[in-house]
Amino acid sequence: MKITLKKIASAFDLPVPTLERWIRQGRIPVQRSGDEVLFSRPALEKWAAAHNLSFHMEKTQPIPLLTAPPDTLSAAMAQGNVYSDVEGESVDKVLKAAVDRMTWLSPDVRDELFFRLMDRERLASTGIGGGIAIPHPRDPLSPPPEKAMVTTCFLVRPVAFGAIDDLPVNTLFLLISPTVKLHLHLLSRLSYCIRNAAFAEFLKTRPDAAALVAKVSAIEAQLDKA
Repeated sequence: MKITLKKIASAFDLPVPTLERWIRQGRIPVQRSGDEVLFSRPALEKWAAAHNLSFHMEKTQPIPLLTAPPDTLSAAMAQGNVYSDVEGESVDKVLKAAVDRMTWLSPDVRDELFFRLMDRERLASTGIGGGIAIPHPRDPLSPPPEKAMVTTCFLVRPVAFGAIDDLPVNTLFLLISPTVKLHLHLLSRLSYCIRNAAFAEFLKTRPDAAALVAKVSAIEAQLDKA
């Protein structure tokens, strides 16, 4: 759904500045786009209950967050959100910080995901060069997520990841998927985007979720026409 920031703050009976701070900190499962927020109502209701917060919102006509087919990279990125201030001085710390932002996952699932990501890094670094890493578990989580998601994290400071070009990483694309087939499909599309010089420059601006999803959607549209 998509409503104004003021309305969602009212639904929680919170001051708007408090809600804005929670969004910046990644504490609440919504995506901000200007003065509006995008969210899944069931996910937000579940989050509110888990944090003992009241949440009362009038029924509104839902506006789909994802207009793209569910197997697109842009859809997965919209599902996973974007965070621009992820802390950490080492691989394990930035991965833990990134996973902790994924508050729509239960604590147990987040713990499993973190350990799976570390297992993958011990096998071989997911740093692909150019300051980018694509952390992902070797196999789907159990139980697997209903939808694929790519959580984009811009790090506060570059971190040595053992990347193939030995450059420190400043951007993570954390990928999880319900199936191996979809995982490989999204990984292929993400690699295609990253090889695009204009997209690589675009990442340096640290775009918000709306801008990133729009850019990836445009690249995918060109790819699908080829």
